Amino acid sequence: MIKGLFATHTIEAMPHVDAGEPVEGSSTGEVTLKRVLTARHLVMLGIGAVIGAGIFVLTGTAAAQFAGPALVISFLMAGFACALAGLCYAEFAAMLPVSGSAYSYSYATLGEVVAWFVGWNLVLEYLFAASTVAVGWSGYFNEMLRMLSSLTGMNFTLPAALSSAPFTFNEAGHLVTTGTLINVPAIAIVAAISWLCYRGITQSATVNAIIVAIKVVVILLFLVVMFNYINTDLWHPFVPANEGGSKFGWSGVIRGATLVFFAYIGFDAVSTAAGEAKNPQRDMPIGILGSLFVCTLLYIAMAATLTGVAPFRMLNTPEPVATALNYVLGNVAVGGTASYVLGSLKILVVFAALAGLSSVVLVMLMGQPRIFYAMSRDGLMPQALGRLHPKHRTPYVGTIIVGVIAATLAGLFPVDVLGDLVSMGTLLAFATVCIGVLVLRRTRPELPRAFRVPLPWIICPLGAAACLILFWQAFAVRWPLLISWTAIGFLIYGFYGYQHSKLRQNTP
Repeated sequence: MIKGLFATHTIEAMPHVDAGEPVEGSSTGEVTLKRVLTARHLVMLGIGAVIGAGIFVLTGTAAAQFAGPALVISFLMAGFACALAGLCYAEFAAMLPVSGSAYSYSYATLGEVVAWFVGWNLVLEYLFAASTVAVGWSGYFNEMLRMLSSLTGMNFTLPAALSSAPFTFNEAGHLVTTGTLINVPAIAIVAAISWLCYRGITQSATVNAIIVAIKVVVILLFLVVMFNYINTDLWHPFVPANEGGSKFGWSGVIRGATLVFFAYIGFDAVSTAAGEAKNPQRDMPIGILGSLFVCTLLYIAMAATLTGVAPFRMLNTPEPVATALNYVLGNVAVGGTASYVLGSLKILVVFAALAGLSSVVLVMLMGQPRIFYAMSRDGLMPQALGRLHPKHRTPYVGTIIVGVIAATLAGLFPVDVLGDLVSMGTLLAFATVCIGVLVLRRTRPELPRAFRVPLPWIICPLGAAACLILFWQAFAVRWPLLISWTAIGFLIYGFYGYQHSKLRQNTP
């Protein structure tokens, strides 16, 4: 039985798609995912997922509650861990261009039970990430309604009962009610994006590319304009004195790195699209590492700018970028022209945030059904989750189910709790991938590798260690939630996945 739990998939060298693998359907006529994505699409998918919640939502929470101006260091820590994991992902994605991401890589190297554990954590990652970002989207949507009300003199705002979460966790970790009913805007954006994902990968990638171009331009414009209003006094002390636990000090900087790690999961989402890439051996490393490099630079610049133009304690809002602009408009002496520029910039930022967060929800809701698709094809999840729409060629059943669950979570829970859970699931998946590269280098050294991790005996262990250190910071606070989630997952595996595993059925 123990041997069966750690049985691995047989790994064969994957053919180059451009060298003859069919693009539309399989050679046997089976409906398959469409291979239509280029390197540009993949980089855009990565930026679409990475540039969003990290800049427009979580920067404020991480600065105000944990790191202060040292949020720059938190982003560097998280970016370093991601860079190490990203190299490992690039090797796997080029060698095994399939849709299961870390789940498929773990199945090929560490065995079925580890693959299940990783796959179940990927469910946590993508499902809760979509919900988390939808909550942030709701905050900016409400800010947009307030701006419209101010400009027109009419009241477009939603009542608090219909625009914020009815549940939250208090400092003791207990679930409490907030007195509101439901977060309607968060539910609405998840429903709209789910419909787009249902329609097809080409449409989703095109919409994402347009959104990415808009939000990157606005972010660069924000950085250029706000550079003139940076007050270096706000960066002192750079690492605020510890106020107990992980509230500021160096423990707070590390805790902040755990929270903002959520912002980097986009390159993992790139790997879930490997089954739809035209030339995955060449394009997957470009998509993963290219998006990671661009986004890290933007995050560091935004963290420094936000904490340099407004007191970091004021940034603990669902829309910290708009909050920083409001502070400058209200507290910094600006002339008439400058005031007009800043006011216009605020409008652009709010709309860019809405667009940017929409693209993050889009990529997350694209990724999760494809994880389910891979797990279903292996028999570990119900067969329905592996069905592809005969016309749109998307995993439509999984897309509908994920959309319903994500909308429910977004409508009921706040951003901070969901963000911690996402980070924990992501960090465990990343650590497993780093270990998997080393295992496969030892067990199957002859496999062709279009991309190879340099100095693997240093980078892989270091990547796994960095991810696990960051994981522990959040686990120390949210451990009851993660253990409960893991227990539910292994119950499902025990009662369904173990019995229906195709690998076990085909093993004599």
